[in-house]
Amino acid sequence: MSSDLHLFDIVLSEIAGVLAGLDRSSLGAAVDLLDGAPRIFVAGEGRSGYMARAFAMRLVHLGRTAFFVGDTCTPSTGRGDLLVAVSGSGTTSAVVRAARAVTEGGGAVLAVTTAPTAPLASGARHVLHVPAATKHRRAGEAATVQPLSSLFDQCAHVVLDCVCLELARRHNVTDDQARRAHANTE
Repeated sequence: MSSDLHLFDIVLSEIAGVLAGLDRSSLGAAVDLLDGAPRIFVAGEGRSGYMARAFAMRLVHLGRTAFFVGDTCTPSTGRGDLLVAVSGSGTTSAVVRAARAVTEGGGAVLAVTTAPTAPLASGARHVLHVPAATKHRRAGEAATVQPLSSLFDQCAHVVLDCVCLELARRHNVTDDQARRAHANTE
């Protein structure tokens, strides 16, 4: 059991290290973008896509109009819409393609990535730089004992949950209100 606790300590330390390196003012800028968007689209692939889906779900719980790119009932984007594009590497082709489509249609992109100079970030209105390790293990990425992009995915989830907490605080959305917006068909 002590070796399991040791792994928890390591993982928590890695997450804390990444979050300590996050530019906190960047979170406020991300919330401002979300606040100004009539509709929010969220994109991501693989495990990062699951983090993105969780974020889109929470936005709906907060009373926002949000869609996950690729779902069969996702409408087309338009002028003023915001795409939150989650990609650790910033090079995931489907996510970069979605970002281009949104900007070409008059929308804006909030990139959530470890790579602020990657193709995804180049056309973004704002980059939420999460300085975590990805599967590429590039120079300057945080060290990790975890496989692939686990550290990025964990930290992206925490960061996006904090963004939601700030949105809820700004709009006085209570836990009770969020619960009422939660799916009742489960």
